[in-house]
Amino acid sequence: MTPGLVARLRGGEDLALISDAGTPLLSDPGARLVSAALDAGVVVTPIPGASALNSERFTFYGFFPRKGRDRASTLAELASLSHTAIVYEAPTRLAETLTELEALGAGERKIAVAREMTKQYEEVRRGTVSTLRAYYENTPPRGEVVIVIAGAEVPAVNESDVRARARALVAEGRSARDVVAQLVAELGVARNRA
Repeated sequence: MTPGLVARLRGGEDLALISDAGTPLLSDPGARLVSAALDAGVVVTPIPGASALNSERFTFYGFFPRKGRDRASTLAELASLSHTAIVYEAPTRLAETLTELEALGAGERKIAVAREMTKQYEEVRRGTVSTLRAYYENTPPRGEVVIVIAGAEVPAVNESDVRARARALVAEGRSARDVVAQLVAELGVARNRA
């Protein structure tokens, strides 16, 4: 039904999607419709109500540390994170945070910046870290800001690379438990595969 509904939306109709799984529709079949509507350039506005999150992993960071080593390590962790992250940021630091993420190699990651959620001046901008950094450098936001950043794509690792690295770690005298932990951290392979 998605293509037909998107065509109606592009034709100027308004539609409401009501989900018993709650919003933001991440663990709901309605997410396909929302995604297709966004891809077609249709404005999608969530209405406050029950909230549900995807059963896939995500990390909620709250507010970033303001400065120093803690901020640098948190930004580095976020830049390499392989799953979705949700962050609160002060509007005065948004462009700086996006600049730092871009410098850490996260410039092409998909991101949404939501401002003043559920309020009169609610705004959600989607793009990449780089495109939204450029936007917010020239248009400083006002109000409360939430950043949702997609996880980094983990490159596929072939079996022979995993086995070779495992052998090298065993040769160093590491325990099976340490080898598994290192393979998971280093290569991003699933624990069972490691």
